[in-house]
Amino acid sequence: QVQLVESGGGLVQAGVSLRLSCAASGRTLSSYIMGWFRQAPGKEREFVAAITSSGDRTRYADSVKGRFTISRDNAKSTVYLQMNSLKPEDTAVYYCARSLYYLSRSVSDYDYWGQGTQVTVSS
Repeated sequence: QVQLVESGGGLVQAGVSLRLSCAASGRTLSSYIMGWFRQAPGKEREFVAAITSSGDRTRYADSVKGRFTISRDNAKSTVYLQMNSLKPEDTAVYYCARSLYYLSRSVSDYDYWGQGTQVTVSS
C-alpha cells in the first residue's frame, strides 16, 4: 500500500507564508501525478493544485493561482505546496493524493490520500 503523510500545517496570521510537505512511503513517488486538495468544515473537498510526475507541468485552482506553488523533489519522494499571502478563507484540512489520470481536478480521479494537515489562518 502507498502511504502519503502531510506535514507543515499550523496556525498562522493572514498575509504570512507556509509550506506543506507530502512524503510518500512504500513505493517511489516519481512515477505518479500528484495533487493537493483542501476541505473546510461543512464544505466539499476542493481541488487546489496538481503536478506531473517530472514536475514540468502544473495546474491550479483559480482561488489560489498566483499565491500557491506546487513542486516536487522525486529524490526525496516529497511533494510541496508553498502557500503565500494566506487568507482566512484558506483555512482547511489540506490533503495530498495520487492521481490515476492527468492533472485532474476531480476527487474521484485520485486513489491514495494522506491523512491531512490542518491549516488555520487568523485575521
